[in-house]
Amino acid sequence: MSIIVFQHSPVDTIARLGPALRDRGHRLDFRRLDQLGAAGVPVDFDGIDAVIILGGPQNVGDGSPFLDAEMDYIRGAHARQLAVVGICLGHQILAAALGGEVGPAAKPEIGFVNVNASPAGITDTILAGIPWQAPVFQSHAHEVKKAPPDSTVLQSSPDCKIQSFRVGLRTYGFQYHFECDDAAIENHLATPFVTNLISTLGQSAADIRAKATENNDLIRRVSERLCANIGSFMFPGFRKARV
Repeated sequence: MSIIVFQHSPVDTIARLGPALRDRGHRLDFRRLDQLGAAGVPVDFDGIDAVIILGGPQNVGDGSPFLDAEMDYIRGAHARQLAVVGICLGHQILAAALGGEVGPAAKPEIGFVNVNASPAGITDTILAGIPWQAPVFQSHAHEVKKAPPDSTVLQSSPDCKIQSFRVGLRTYGFQYHFECDDAAIENHLATPFVTNLISTLGQSAADIRAKATENNDLIRRVSERLCANIGSFMFPGFRKARV
């Protein structure tokens, strides 16, 4: 059994989430849609346990050639009650695929921003052990404006009301990059998108690095705990790969 990982750029990698999944016996099947286009989307769900949708520089509605096929596959995975996790762009693609609305953020977010758990988020299994308010790495100029029907908003920030949501039992979207380790954050800071966003918002890469250093232990613990929760609780144990 495999987890399909839709990747949209060389910078937006699975980082900490990859080892957390592999250590629990999950097999990852990476699909670089920015290189393969719609041909990178699987033709069926045979042998598939889950779908993970990573971030990227694209936006919902910008005409990316793979987006329609990717969204169709996400809808199929959700309908089959497979585990689905969207991160940043993936969070937005997931929301749009399931009937939500995505558009330019009223105020983009870059760097470390506190997210706050909703009453539902406080008791959600996947957020178990995550502080009710936690600093997480953000890098987005679009956002989910309206969550999908029948979804539950789990976390928000002052400038982004839908930081995470759940639809059903095993479909989750996260606007923030909980998967990023230090190296992944540095890779983001080097991209033209982030460089321009930092300048537009009157910040600096040095400011972001200082915040990371100041809160290093908490940021790492939140990241590792969320990755561990996803790896441990979102998948039926008997369907894990034999290793």
